[in-house]
Amino acid sequence: MDDTPDDRWRQTHLGRLLGHALRHFDERVLQLMAASEHAPLALAHLAARDKVGAAHVHITRHLPLEGARLTELAQWAGMTKQAMGDLVDQCAAWGLVARQADPRDARARRIVFTPTGLDWLAAFRAAVAQAEDEFRAAVGVEVATVVALGLEVYADGQGPP
Repeated sequence: MDDTPDDRWRQTHLGRLLGHALRHFDERVLQLMAASEHAPLALAHLAARDKVGAAHVHITRHLPLEGARLTELAQWAGMTKQAMGDLVDQCAAWGLVARQADPRDARARRIVFTPTGLDWLAAFRAAVAQAEDEFRAAVGVEVATVVALGLEVYADGQGPP
């Protein structure tokens, strides 16, 4: 008899599967955006050359239309302020976002989408919708619905701690 403990759980536990699924989903969204006729051309070329990564999706995913302070954006994305600052700098250089004075606090700056950034956001929305359709086709509508509902409950902290 083999005394080696069963180690398969490390490869198949829920956290690992969620991580793989998220990476797969984000990669597919970026592939779709690279091929999108609606994404700004320069940004689609960057995505096609793997210069836009999952980290850049954090801004697309978390930045509200009315903008946000860097600290808020970093918190929502689960990143450090410095890492988010570097990401914002890169996205600003690409023309996706801009820093503007905060009307509520003259010392603060808000990160906002530029018109090009809003085009990128529209392409992101279409790519997410297509990736979700592909997920439903791969696992079935009923399973996809249960997965989405379960993740929503779990992510909102409504389940057991």
